[in-house]
Amino acid sequence: MSIRDDLPPIPVTPTLLRSWPLPATGSGKLQRGSVLVIGAARKTPGAALLAGTAALRAGAGRLTLAVAESTAVALAVAMPEAGVIGLPETPAGSVRSTGLEALEAELEAADAVLIGPGLDNPEETAQLLRYLAARERLPENQSIILDAYALGVLQQLLPHIEPWAGRLILTPNRVELGRLLGRDPAELREDVAEVSDTYHAVVSCQGIVARPRDADPGETDSTACWEITTGSGGLGTSGSGDVLAGTIAGLRARGTTDVQAACWGSHLHAAAGDRLASRKGSPGYLARELADELPPLMMELGTS
Repeated sequence: MSIRDDLPPIPVTPTLLRSWPLPATGSGKLQRGSVLVIGAARKTPGAALLAGTAALRAGAGRLTLAVAESTAVALAVAMPEAGVIGLPETPAGSVRSTGLEALEAELEAADAVLIGPGLDNPEETAQLLRYLAARERLPENQSIILDAYALGVLQQLLPHIEPWAGRLILTPNRVELGRLLGRDPAELREDVAEVSDTYHAVVSCQGIVARPRDADPGETDSTACWEITTGSGGLGTSGSGDVLAGTIAGLRARGTTDVQAACWGSHLHAAAGDRLASRKGSPGYLARELADELPPLMMELGTS
């Protein structure tokens, strides 16, 4: 029997989302929540830019990018809406795992911390995650979203990430899902559910969203798995995963639960791809264009 045979996936449709509305944005930026993105090596600053843009388009009120020092000024100019912190880097331009004291104030303030977009050194990334997970005090309602290289090193860190249990959101592609499993994926829904249970995390992968079976179900009742019903072609393009992770982070900062952020974010990301594919063709649109589709999609679903 499948580990989730007793809980078939719930289709994520516009009707479902309208019955599961996002929190009101409030009148000020602090009421809309704060996102911290940690990433952007010298070779890949655009990943943090894409994720940060998506977080703001999803409705977050405040954004900070913590990036390799050599990219900080360029990113601050490219995204004047964000605060930017330059982090120590290796001679090759990778973000170092030392000298991170400058992050402390932002880590305390952030409702959602997204780690991974644009990181490119597995050893430094693993040390960075160990450092962050070992912090003595975590803000009560903060969630940690991991993407890209942060997922690639996570299996070796299972004993170290216990403080994040129940507040993790993972956004792997199929390759990264295999690294989390320690084997090639076979049955997507079962494999996503296994990763969710193993890491005590909400997981969004290729249109499947799962939460751990031992989590407090809250407003989701007994549901443990959801399936996105939109999204045709074109999402397999460079930077698309950064947009998905940033969208989920932005929604989570607004005050959603982890599951709601993952379901809403995965639907919006897929629906944005459909909109662009209908206008530009599925192989031709750019990941940076996805974020602009998020606000009108949210308006159509009765929220913004």
